[in-house]
Amino acid sequence: MSSLADKRILLGVGGGIAAYKSADLVRRLLERGADVRVVMTAGAREFVQPLTFQALSGNPVHTDLLDPAAEAAMGHIELAKWADLVLVAPASANIMARLAAGMADDLLSTLCLATEAPLALAPAMNQAMWRHPATTANAATLCERGAALLGPDAGSQACGDIGPGRMLEPQALAAEVERLFAPVQSLAGKCVAITAGPTREALDPVRFLSNHSSGKMGFALAAAAQRAGAEVTLIAGPVSLPTPPGVKRIDVVDAREMREAAERAADFCDLFIGAAAVADFRPAEVAVQKIKKEDGRDSDSLALVKNPDIVAGIAARTSRRPFTVGFAAETEKVEEHARGKLLRKKLDLIIANDVSAADGGFNSDRNAVTIIDSSGATQLPSALKTELADQLIGIISARAFPG
Repeated sequence: MSSLADKRILLGVGGGIAAYKSADLVRRLLERGADVRVVMTAGAREFVQPLTFQALSGNPVHTDLLDPAAEAAMGHIELAKWADLVLVAPASANIMARLAAGMADDLLSTLCLATEAPLALAPAMNQAMWRHPATTANAATLCERGAALLGPDAGSQACGDIGPGRMLEPQALAAEVERLFAPVQSLAGKCVAITAGPTREALDPVRFLSNHSSGKMGFALAAAAQRAGAEVTLIAGPVSLPTPPGVKRIDVVDAREMREAAERAADFCDLFIGAAAVADFRPAEVAVQKIKKEDGRDSDSLALVKNPDIVAGIAARTSRRPFTVGFAAETEKVEEHARGKLLRKKLDLIIANDVSAADGGFNSDRNAVTIIDSSGATQLPSALKTELADQLIGIISARAFPG
């Protein structure tokens, strides 16, 4: 999966002949899964019509700072907040000078000043303009403030000159943008095992005890760990989710099967994350045939026995013990109960979440969690589980493998 999947990119198109390349750039970004919205300067509209970018991006093109319809909701501020990245391509010498000076006299410059998203610039200008000390100083100023310069390339220019100043080709520029979003390889060379999903404990051939876990959080963590460079083994309960690219998957059904797979994986892994919602109990006996409803009986009893505590077993290892992370799915006193599990199970770290919350928990695409270890608690706000997974893997890897 591309690192641009579901990323929101605000493309600012500046004035210059290279603006025609930006149309192809939109297509390249969309191919990688990005959501693209386009802002055009007055100069850009002299080279390419807004309708071109609207047709390619599927979104309206923004051109005016004082758009009466948009400004009813402070449209330029909403755009600034929407973006995960502001990419200016082409970035003319004029645009770079105005951004370096902190000007905000049109929509694009205002957005660049108002956004908290990263800023990337793809310079495009005559070779002499690129080499001019003023442009060099402006580029240095923008880089010091955190902007990323993508290019320029060198070669033949529209004016007939040859030298540096050409905007990168759309394919190369899209790859550079992709690199900006690529996660740090914090788990390179590490082996990670993750359990995910529910377990099913059979009552008879047709019935079982289980829970509402969808496995989405565990699968997102497996994908994030793989993107961070780890060799990942995903031990999955019965869920209907696709295997993340590059991840080894082991399918299991009940808690005892999951424990066996987890213990085998722990023999080789450096990090173990128990994200599965393992059933605490299983029936003491499994009926060979379907249990029939007795005539006249309004109730029945079911004898249960405890299932193995998988993550506690991994944490209790005296040899070949990986850094062990657990999950606490709670409905009340979330942090208190999670801290109790951290101590009782001797975990290195635990991730707690309120599964009764409307915007997270089981079956939701979003989650909000609290990370707890011996040093304290850190709350992460509600986010898509795919986004949250990257944050969690970054935090876990930093604590498991400092330095």
